Amino acid sequence: MHVHKHDDALALERGESHVHHHVGHDGNSRTLIIALLLTLSFAVVEAVAGWWSGSLALLADAAHMVTDSSALGLAAAAAWLARRPPSMLHSYGLVRSEVLAALFNSLLMLGLIAFIVSEAIDRIGNPRDIAGGAVIGVAVIGLGVNLAVAWVLHRGEQTLNSRAALLHVLGDALGSVAAITAGVVVVTTGWTPIDPLLSLFVAALILVAALRLLREVVHVLMEGVPLHVQLDAVGRDLAALGGVHRVHDLHVWTLSSGTIALSAHLEIRSLDDWPALLNAARQTLDTRHGIRHVTLQPEVPAAVPLVRGPYPPR
Repeated sequence: MHVHKHDDALALERGESHVHHHVGHDGNSRTLIIALLLTLSFAVVEAVAGWWSGSLALLADAAHMVTDSSALGLAAAAAWLARRPPSMLHSYGLVRSEVLAALFNSLLMLGLIAFIVSEAIDRIGNPRDIAGGAVIGVAVIGLGVNLAVAWVLHRGEQTLNSRAALLHVLGDALGSVAAITAGVVVVTTGWTPIDPLLSLFVAALILVAALRLLREVVHVLMEGVPLHVQLDAVGRDLAALGGVHRVHDLHVWTLSSGTIALSAHLEIRSLDDWPALLNAARQTLDTRHGIRHVTLQPEVPAAVPLVRGPYPPR
């Protein structure tokens, strides 16, 4: 929500200037819905085939496709919510919904991994007959569906939310490859332990990716500095602007994918310099650091006690 005062003198007398630039969110709802329908439609087929053939790799792949469907459904809902305008209750809008969806999806993947590991350990000790030919046929079709969904998602906007959904799909593609391999080994050699062993391998690969995503999501929720932004460099660039005496209370955080926010206090020599300094600061932050959602407050040392900040002028 923006409240504008047309009298700049009033804002300067209060010593504040707030300049907000919001980056629009496309969200790619249509892309996510297409991916959801493709994934969910085949998950049922694969689950039935996995149960009939006795293949854990195929059942695990089907379970993963169900979680894919959940992930894609949440991603589509979050993309729609992220486009909702700011309100009196949510002044930033609902852009953080995509972060929450990514968090839930990563936790869902961890739960799926625990299920696969438990079932695999049980089947290593108690081997079961597997219809290898049926496993190969269904898994090949499943791999094709996964690759089609991944292609659809890759062509869309790359947000934290869509990346979480894509991670599910790529992990599922690995599950299909494992199921194909297990089917081939069973058909050619009759060695059934390959099925749970490959399921464990796929679970390990998914675990690494899920933990990486979970760490990134938690970093965003903890208002951490974006990983590609160097806070010291931002402070030095602001302090290097002509007329800036010192920079302090500098904060940089992520609102959502593609939207980085910054707030800072700039001690300046004179408020007469502020309009030019503000434009220079906005341009510097945008071109050098990709930061467009900016809140800057000028302070004049003669009127405000000096605060020792980490970014003195050069």
